[in-house]
Amino acid sequence: MKIENLDELRVALACADTGSLTASAARLHISPAAASAALKKLEARLGARLFERSTRSMRITAEGELFTGYARRALDLLSEGQAQLSEGGAQLLGTVRLAAPSDLTRRVLLDWLDDFLHAHPGVELQLAVSDSLADVVRDQVDVALRYGELDDSRLVARRLLTTRRVLCAAPAYLARHGAPQHPSELSQHECLSFMVRGRRLLQWPFTRSDGREQLTVRVHGRRSVDDAEIAHRWALAGHGLICKSEVDLHADLASGALVRVLPDWQGITMPLHAVLPSNRFVPARVRALIDALAQRCQQSGMGLDERRPAPASLPSTP
Repeated sequence: MKIENLDELRVALACADTGSLTASAARLHISPAAASAALKKLEARLGARLFERSTRSMRITAEGELFTGYARRALDLLSEGQAQLSEGGAQLLGTVRLAAPSDLTRRVLLDWLDDFLHAHPGVELQLAVSDSLADVVRDQVDVALRYGELDDSRLVARRLLTTRRVLCAAPAYLARHGAPQHPSELSQHECLSFMVRGRRLLQWPFTRSDGREQLTVRVHGRRSVDDAEIAHRWALAGHGLICKSEVDLHADLASGALVRVLPDWQGITMPLHAVLPSNRFVPARVRALIDALAQRCQQSGMGLDERRPAPASLPSTP
């Protein structure tokens, strides 16, 4: 099956964005009849229904979600190639769609992203901030940052660093309630929970530093939230204990705004990955952003294994 007309792809993407043939036609400066005909030809070539249509609305199908994700990246790559030729390849151009966790974004990434955009004025950033798990294909994301091991072995990923969860609290909380001396005492404390991959994090595993004891504690508290950055703010305000990524807590631990609790016990270790939908077509601007984030992670001293060799670069775009 050949895609012979790029305008058909543009119609499909406009329909995915607007949910309307009329609005799509207006965006592309063609008639609604021409837009409808182009979409029908594309579906016939694909042998798949991309949209369910009625007299009043249209709804994208699962097949449409999948196909338009690839179509969008294909057109982006063509645009980038044309721009690189016209500019002599001197600068990065185009949009990068990045999805990242809320606390990591606000506490660490914002300054790094500002520096990247300043260095590459031809790049535009579309940033999606959420603690829910981004689907890099369905959500039309160029790259997603994720903590933890990857459940889907088909995903293409680059490890940026390895961190661990640490237990801490504000000095004000510890002054009022004291510090636990053993993880089992957490049941007597206010523990701040948040959502991880759609599940409330209530089971906190710990390992003694000498490796001789391991246990998992079920915690509870009056405050729970689906945004880890808010849980972080509650901890700073002295409302309870928090157990989360040392990367997110790095600045506050360094300043003393938060204090390590149970320093002889370690939380779970977990990698931070940059995840891509494919390694076949990685635009130069996306590859450059991941390289920049990897370099900043290595320079930050926030990871557990910073002395390891730098990971290999992602493949170049053909």
